[in-house]
Amino acid sequence: MTDLRAHKYRARRFVEQQQRCFYCGFPMWNRRPTRFAKRFGISLKEAKRFRCTAEHVEARCNGGSSRQDNIVAACWHCNHHRHELTVAPDAARYRAHVKGRVARGAWHPHWLHKMLLTLV
Repeated sequence: MTDLRAHKYRARRFVEQQQRCFYCGFPMWNRRPTRFAKRFGISLKEAKRFRCTAEHVEARCNGGSSRQDNIVAACWHCNHHRHELTVAPDAARYRAHVKGRVARGAWHPHWLHKMLLTLV
């Protein structure tokens, strides 16, 4: 992301959200993927899905801006999948969808989901 404000707000939200994704609630990393991978016993490739990204609650393509109140911290996987859809759902509806999938163990790969939940 080239917007410096969004970058700054992402870092702030990362701390405020206790290093957890806004959508799935899983831990994320912001600067040290190797340390994160080692902590959870996963590969760097697997750790990539938990990289902290700046998520615009109201998408920029829908008129959202990079104001602080429109930025949350979300893992790469959640952010990517929200915007992969033809029309990105609003953040509240998408969050409910993701939380439902997490509750069923069907959002992240099953073994990874189970391992991260037991270690946190």
